[in-house]
Amino acid sequence: MLHRNHWTDDAMNDQAPTVTSKTQALARRYGADAVPAAGPWNQHLDLLLSHRSVRGYRGDALPDGTLETLVAAAQSAATSSNLQTWSVVAVTDPAAKAVLAKVANNQKHIEQCPLFLVWLADISRNQRLAAEENADLVAAGYLETFLVAAIDAALAAQNATVAAESLGLSTVYIGALRNDPLAVKELLGLPDGTMGVFGLCVGYAAPDAANEVKPRLPQPAVLYRGAYGNPDEPALRAAYDTRMAAFSRRHEMTQDTWTKRVINRLGHLASLNGRDKLAGILQAMGFPLR
Repeated sequence: MLHRNHWTDDAMNDQAPTVTSKTQALARRYGADAVPAAGPWNQHLDLLLSHRSVRGYRGDALPDGTLETLVAAAQSAATSSNLQTWSVVAVTDPAAKAVLAKVANNQKHIEQCPLFLVWLADISRNQRLAAEENADLVAAGYLETFLVAAIDAALAAQNATVAAESLGLSTVYIGALRNDPLAVKELLGLPDGTMGVFGLCVGYAAPDAANEVKPRLPQPAVLYRGAYGNPDEPALRAAYDTRMAAFSRRHEMTQDTWTKRVINRLGHLASLNGRDKLAGILQAMGFPLR
């Protein structure tokens, strides 16, 4: 349970480290040899560029009101046409977290973190509204509506993530909840028209948790001006593979380059852990996807 009555000294000490210059922040994210040009800067940008996924948590409870603050941040994100087609289930019960960890290939950090958030694509609320108003939501059964709901959930969760990190908390997204959406539905009592699209661990990082910013592709590999494409993409990818290989060695990761990671992740159906059947599962959960 969230039971502290005020922000403690520990919480303040756990806040994300302040970056002293935009050059340092960009070098941490891209590597010293791939720092892009940057214009205006502030502490909020420092925070965004310091993001890292954390997969080890202390058992410390969160201060009172943390959950509500994160949801307020989430509800301040953009939502398509103000339809607000997302919800979130806060899970703190150890037994429930153990079930969710099993769904997600036994990721121990789900059990470690004091707060686990399951973000839902949720059209059921609007369906209930329509039933009460004797209206027919003819567009609700189309793929577009599911996409809107999933995107709404992602935007809301990212706002909550940034808010959590601004308070000195750490996070990691758990997409592996999609390994078994029906198990998540049963555990959380989800109605038709809802799906747990991903989870989010929230808590204080354990002392031994990896704490390095992971390099991203250089900007010219993702930023195009006027039209898609960059003839230097192979060279950009090779340089990025070198940076990722060094990062992987430091953190004892098996797929040492980004190229190998992409091929390993997308080159075999087995790597989807059953998610290749997701379209049929979504239809069974009340998303016709026409």
